[in-house]
Amino acid sequence: MGLEIAKLLALSGASVIINGRSDESLNNAVAIISSTGATVTPLKFDIASETDVQKAFSDIKEKYGHLEILVNNVGMRDRRGLFEFEMNSVHKLINTNLIAPFNLSRQAAQLMIENRKGRIINITSIAGPLADAGDTVYTIAKGGLEALTRALAAELGMYGITVNAVAPGFFATESNLDVVADKEIATWLSKRTSLGRWGEPFEIAGAVLFFASDAASYVTGQVLAVDGGYLAHL
Repeated sequence: MGLEIAKLLALSGASVIINGRSDESLNNAVAIISSTGATVTPLKFDIASETDVQKAFSDIKEKYGHLEILVNNVGMRDRRGLFEFEMNSVHKLINTNLIAPFNLSRQAAQLMIENRKGRIINITSIAGPLADAGDTVYTIAKGGLEALTRALAAELGMYGITVNAVAPGFFATESNLDVVADKEIATWLSKRTSLGRWGEPFEIAGAVLFFASDAASYVTGQVLAVDGGYLAHL
């Protein structure tokens, strides 16, 4: 989904800086986006490392002088029940899915405040407002990311910075390939969602583009579910 978001923002005129921890994945992403004629630059760093993040934003400020949009898309999943987690795994999951976006947003906001304009967009999940057994810590982290969206909207509105979130439902991403191939899950989704199918990764990008655009200039603190009607469907 991150690649599709970056691609659409770049095609819409943004000069995109794309993040990753692997040279191979970054180079592949840059090649795909560049092939469309759009502008994209790789920036390799670990979002969970405070030192890496500080250096990355220092480099952004030195090279570009400002930042207009931040999309907090990185996340990790660890499906286990309440009593199956070791505390170091809890810390790792919450650090990646919640603490890192907090730190990235704070760093980005400092660059946005100077121009009194900015867009911060968090990629949360329908696991924020919903809960199911066997997915405890991820649900906690994504619920926290929704709360972070509202808190930052309240904190940063005075500087002309909007903060919103997009909550994906069931998407046919690379990490979900095994379950996408499961016919029982496909049958369940056909009954559980209004649109009756998995979402395709490109279908998340339009919601992010909306929040990043001037069309959403008076929208902040909101969470938009892109879930094929999962939350609305009995």
